[in-house]
Amino acid sequence: MPVARRINQDDLRNHNMAVVLSAMARSREPMSRADLAKETGLTKATITLLVDILLKNHVIRQLEPAVGAAYGRPSTPLAFASGRWCGLGMQINTDGFGYVALDLTGDVVDSGWRERTMDGTAPDDVFGELDRMVRPAEERLAARGYTVAGAELALPGLVTNGNTLLAARNLGWRDVSLDRYDVFSRLGANAENEATLAAIAQIPGYAAQRDDGDWPLGPADSFVYVSTDIGIGGAYVREGQVVRGDHGFAGEIGHVCVDMQGARCRCGRHGCLEMYAGRRALMVESGLADECDATDTALTPRLIEAWRDGDAETALAVERATAALASALTSVVNIVDVERIVIGGLLAEFGDAMVEGLRERIQSQILARESVHVRVLRAPVTDHPALRGAAVMGLSRLMRGPLPFMTV
Repeated sequence: MPVARRINQDDLRNHNMAVVLSAMARSREPMSRADLAKETGLTKATITLLVDILLKNHVIRQLEPAVGAAYGRPSTPLAFASGRWCGLGMQINTDGFGYVALDLTGDVVDSGWRERTMDGTAPDDVFGELDRMVRPAEERLAARGYTVAGAELALPGLVTNGNTLLAARNLGWRDVSLDRYDVFSRLGANAENEATLAAIAQIPGYAAQRDDGDWPLGPADSFVYVSTDIGIGGAYVREGQVVRGDHGFAGEIGHVCVDMQGARCRCGRHGCLEMYAGRRALMVESGLADECDATDTALTPRLIEAWRDGDAETALAVERATAALASALTSVVNIVDVERIVIGGLLAEFGDAMVEGLRERIQSQILARESVHVRVLRAPVTDHPALRGAAVMGLSRLMRGPLPFMTV
């Protein structure tokens, strides 16, 4: 029989502290010690001890005591502290590369992005440039008193074991060992597919963007996220957690076949969704660019304007893209039984009319159309969402295992 590992006091304290931080992250309002005890099931004495450690290490802070209580002492709400801990997200994409550092409060404390055409680039050159961009940022963060809790790298391809890029076909890269690059190994970074990290950016919680509480998704909601750009990526979020699959490749909706007689995709198959709904396909089919210029993001406003003006070629290209995406997403809904779909990237920029048209197509095709009502939402986090998701995952090292970071 397997021998169960003994749980020592530090293990228990680490777990309980992570539970407290998770409860605070999920809550829309600041929580008091009493709120945390009620939410987590931990004793008030345990909560007091954990909160004192987190206050000492500037992970959380005390707000002004609440007023208006009918009896007893007013409670003291707690919130995440700023200025001490951050997560560092990095991204290499088909349109450039860069980084962002996020405070625990969700504020961007440093960032940089270089827009450039990535066709024909070599991994060594790009990682070298990324390192020269990130290293000064690390020095600036340290000078401001920040500790980088963790780092994550978003890549447009298949990533395994957190440190190997198996293939990024839209970059032309294969079998790239990431540990050999200083910017990756120095930060102890992990790597992840960009669509997965973009999906994580949409989940409310620590370092997630919240404006006035009008958030279309809850922290425990399930949804399918679709990233639409040169490639079409996706991720399935089940009750607030990304479903990665056995090898971390789950969500590759861009290579679902929508036409068995269709054009040959870079992956080697015919009729992949990406060949109809990807940026390159839309630009070429609309007549706005040739293959060489089709990846230029500066052309996006022209594409959307031509569609809204009723240009025939553009309208036909967008119609084909929408039909193909609806076909693929209908299959996804039927397979995983989910009713929320979040669209990010290029197609989300077309606005609510596009999204509603897509919803109507999917709704009319799903098997349970009489009882399941699909919702299609435009992603609430749209500015480099994979980059933001990468920074959130960097912070998650502190949130999920806080004790090693703490002075007790």
